[in-house]
Formats: sequence, C-alpha cells, structure tokens
Amino acid sequence: MRILNLILAASMGFGSSAFAGPQSFDFKDPKGVNNVVFKTDAPLESINGTANGISGAVSFDPADPGSVKGKIVVESASLRVPNDMMLGHLRSDKWLDVAQYPQITFEALSATNVKTTANVTTADVVGTMTLHGVSQKVTVPVKITYLKDKLKDRFPKLQGDLLVLRSTFIVKRSDYGINKGTGEDKVSDDIELNLSLAGQSPH
Repeated sequence: MRILNLILAASMGFGSSAFAGPQSFDFKDPKGVNNVVFKTDAPLESINGTANGISGAVSFDPADPGSVKGKIVVESASLRVPNDMMLGHLRSDKWLDVAQYPQITFEALSATNVKTTANVTTADVVGTMTLHGVSQKVTVPVKITYLKDKLKDRFPKLQGDLLVLRSTFIVKRSDYGINKGTGEDKVSDDIELNLSLAGQSPH
C-alpha cells in the first residue's frame, strides 16, 4: 500500500510535466494580422512593402526553447508596395516571378545562443530560406515569446497558447538570382525583412 501511495503521489505531482513536450503552433492567422515588412534603401529610392499571405507550423517546447523547429511560408503574390507600377515589376519574371515561384519559405533547423528569461527566448535560428527558387542557409536573430493560456485573449471562443515570433534581418537579392546587378540605384541589393508573427496552439 505504501508503494502504491508513492506511485499515486508521484503521478499527481509530476504527471503534467511528464507528458509535457513540444507543441505545434499554426501560423495561418484568421485575423490576417501576421505580416512581413520589407524595405530597400537605394540611392534614388527607398521602398517599403508588406506581405500578409502567411502560413506554416512551428514546434516549440517551453521546457526546451532551443529545440524550436518549423516552417514559415509567405505567398509571393501577397507582397504589396504602394505604387501599382512597382507592384507589377515586383511580380514580373524580371523580379520575383510569382507565377513560377509562388512561395517564399523559411525552414528553421536549429538554434544557437539560446537565452531564456521567464517566457521570452532570444536565439540565432539556423535555417533554409527559399526565395525565387533558390535555397540558402541563413542564420537570423529571433525573439520568441511563449504566452500560455493567452489564445482566448485573441479569440474569445478558443482556449490554448500563443507563440509570438519577432525577427529583423537582411537578405541579398543577388544571392537569390533576383535581377542580379541591375537597378541597384533604385532597388538596393540588401533587402531588410521584419517579421511579426503569432501562432496558435488550441487545446
């Protein structure tokens, strides 16, 4: 009986942590708030644009933030700039060629320099970015905020957790074969990307 009581006590005290592990977070936001902001700052023109056709899934373990993995997908046709003529150029086969390359993806493979304070983790995430049909290994700084039981604050009818990702980094369009060496007085080679994303894990 004493052994049985010990087993029951252990189950009650440690049962929830024993079954804890990675959660899957869905980044297709029903509100359409998730977005990527991109900026080029060339000598003649500075251009800002956005994209909100975002989906993907990320696996995150609050007990082991450094094990984060997953894939974020941006629909190329969802990229927008204020000028209609520029938008036409952006989508054309001379630039992004959205008809042939409909998606931009980032697949997170591992994390280094992981630091966690309370529910916030900063890390350098190593992954593969695919743009314009070209895949490159990149390392980007990411801030990860785990918000337990906060899904209801965004969607009152749902229970669950949120995972918020923030990242700012630069890619070179020449690395992805996008009009390499052309038009750099108006569209810089360096493209600054700013990601603001929230994923949901209902339960």
